[in-house]
Amino acid sequence: MSANLASFLYLVSGILFILALRGLSHPTTSRQGNVYGMVGMAIAIGTTLLYATPSFGGFVLIVVGLAIGGGIGAVIAKRIAMTAMPQLVAAFHSLVGLAAVMVAAAALYAPESFGIGTLGAIHAQALVEMSLGVAIGAITFTGSVIAFLKLDGRMSGKPILLPMRHVVNAGLAIALVVLIVLLVTTQSTTIFWLIVAASLVLGVLIIIPIGGADMPVVVSMLNSYSGWAAAGIGFTLGNLALIITGALVGSSGAILSYIMCKGMNRSFISVILGGFGGETAAAADDDMDRTVKQGSADDAAYLMANAQKVIIVPGYGMAVAQAQHALRELADKLKEAGVEVKYAIHPVAGRMPGHMNVLLAEAQVPYDEVFELEDINSEFAQADVAYVIGANDVTNPAARDDKSSPIYGMPILDVDKARTCLFVKRSLGSGYAGIDNTLFYKDGTMMLLGDAKKMTEDIVKAMDH
Repeated sequence: MSANLASFLYLVSGILFILALRGLSHPTTSRQGNVYGMVGMAIAIGTTLLYATPSFGGFVLIVVGLAIGGGIGAVIAKRIAMTAMPQLVAAFHSLVGLAAVMVAAAALYAPESFGIGTLGAIHAQALVEMSLGVAIGAITFTGSVIAFLKLDGRMSGKPILLPMRHVVNAGLAIALVVLIVLLVTTQSTTIFWLIVAASLVLGVLIIIPIGGADMPVVVSMLNSYSGWAAAGIGFTLGNLALIITGALVGSSGAILSYIMCKGMNRSFISVILGGFGGETAAAADDDMDRTVKQGSADDAAYLMANAQKVIIVPGYGMAVAQAQHALRELADKLKEAGVEVKYAIHPVAGRMPGHMNVLLAEAQVPYDEVFELEDINSEFAQADVAYVIGANDVTNPAARDDKSSPIYGMPILDVDKARTCLFVKRSLGSGYAGIDNTLFYKDGTMMLLGDAKKMTEDIVKAMDH
């Protein structure tokens, strides 16, 4: 295959990746976007195999590697539950980071194979690219591992605040810059591995202070990091497709992180430096009546069956209980009774961007019934019932009314403006932000304490009686 043809095919794959991102921006076109992405990746891999593989033996090794990796990926894809998608995404990000470190190490020890010079005489430009790629890759690797452990419940979702963490992080960042300069000037393998070590530690220290409420930002941020790491690999390998793909993923991840932060009225820097969780909110209202009105599935069934409009607000509690199918059954039952049903999605509900949209799509909820915060918030005042299923922090009126609250200013779903708010939750405990939800104690709120899936199924049964 000629170099011109390879460049053209890489360009085609890049265009398909752009179309994939465009398609994934909306649920109705997401399947088509996935197809574009898969075709683009197939073209990129095929072109690399035919153009860049130096020998038949190398070709066989790459094909074997593809078969092993593809087989493992297929098994994971078939077995993974939709509710475990956030931790799967974090785990995949870690692999991209690790790949960047491995490619950089290979380039350092065998530069002739990469066309970047000889051992001990590597081009300065290649060393800079290699240094940045390995640093971002190592940070992505350990940061993604910590995110996976938090999302999978193997590590507490609460922030782990180390003493003088900002000073330590700043010191490591400065040390990385110094080490990169030393690597470029000395080409020392020892310096290279010091860069790897410092970056691995920094990746851990960046993520462990971040609380569960900021996990959507963390996932999109790590997505961005993995993109830049891939772009670094692309420069090291001289592969146009990797450079284009990495830049697309890196920039789109950064934009998504900004959108997530805007959805929480947070600055990106504040998330990285601390994150929600662990703060103790001042009492919003010392005179507030802390009495809770607790109801049953029968009460909820009666209220919804006699409503004209019900807005359902899914949250992470729905994901944990895997209640999305029961929720769809409830909505169908309500629509059969002539009740108008809509779903309200907060941009940071769940543990990754679009988490609730993915789960509702799995339950085959019609796309035209699902609305983002800014499109539906004004409708809560006309709703008879807001059915909140595990969405704690994103419905907390303290974000709107209490200036002393750590989440003050974060846009929320105005479920308290509905005539009745039915709130499904296991207990009255705080959410991932670590603060009390004043919605529980409002006059129009009825708490339905219990497992979200079972409670929803019980409501459906009660409507049949």
